[in-house]
Order: sequence, then structure tokens, then C-alpha cells
Amino acid sequence: MEYMSKECYDQLVAELDHLIKVELPKAQDELAEARAKGDLSENFEYHAAKRELRRVMGKIRFKSNVKQFAQVLDTSVLNCDTVGLLRKVEFTNLANNAKMAYTIVNPHEADLKKGKISIQSPIAEALLGKKVGDTAEAHTPAGTLRLRIDNISI
Repeated sequence: MEYMSKECYDQLVAELDHLIKVELPKAQDELAEARAKGDLSENFEYHAAKRELRRVMGKIRFKSNVKQFAQVLDTSVLNCDTVGLLRKVEFTNLANNAKMAYTIVNPHEADLKKGKISIQSPIAEALLGKKVGDTAEAHTPAGTLRLRIDNISI
């Protein structure tokens, strides 16, 4: 099951629709055009068009599988007692008292610039299930971080 927000699901559906209706026909047309130019063994355009068609088909398969197992979470029924998926967590790095806030999301919608971290990230994994006031140790590539949870919201 792929749990995600409504926003992520809508974006996934739009991307899949674009791939099927725009990119796939374009790749198929380019392949047909390159095939019509003759000798396929030395036709660079043909091989490039074939690669592009495979790339588009791979993306369609991947996104279709994600959509097939997608489950949209209703944020109105989520509680803010503990850290979990689709919750915004404000916490303090106890080593330098730096305050940070991230929303924990599924890996498909993670975007640090928007303040969204993957539920599979070391920080999110360390925070999951914790409550306000709890501390957690996140083992990151930069070292171990001690974090104190200040607030949980949706």
C-alpha cells in the first residue's frame, strides 16, 4: 500500500495522464519517423527513439503501479498525538539548538525545498511514534543527531 496525500495522488494521476496522452504518442511518432528513414542497423535516430520509447513506457509502468497501490489518507481523521505520516513536526537539534520543521510524507512526494521529508529518511524514522517533548536519535550520514520534538500538527 502506498499512503499519500490527496495532493500527491492528484499529481500522480496528472503525470500519468500526461505520459500516456502526450509523451507516449510523441515517442511512438519519433520511432515511426526514424524507422522510415531506412537502414536500421546504422540509424542513430532509430536507436535513440527506441530508447526514449522504452524510457516513457518504463515511467508509465512505474507510475501505474504506484497508482494501483495508492491509498489517499484523509488528514481530517489523523490525530496529532504522535509523529506519523502527513504530520508536520517541529523539533530542535539539541547539539546546536537549531529549530526545524518538516512534514513527513511518502517517498514520492518528498521535497526538502517545500519542507517535506520522506518517511524512509533517517530523521523521519527516528521521530515516528514519538510525542511532543520526547527526544529521538537520528543516525544520518552526517552523524547522530539528538532531536527534541516541540510540536506536532497537520
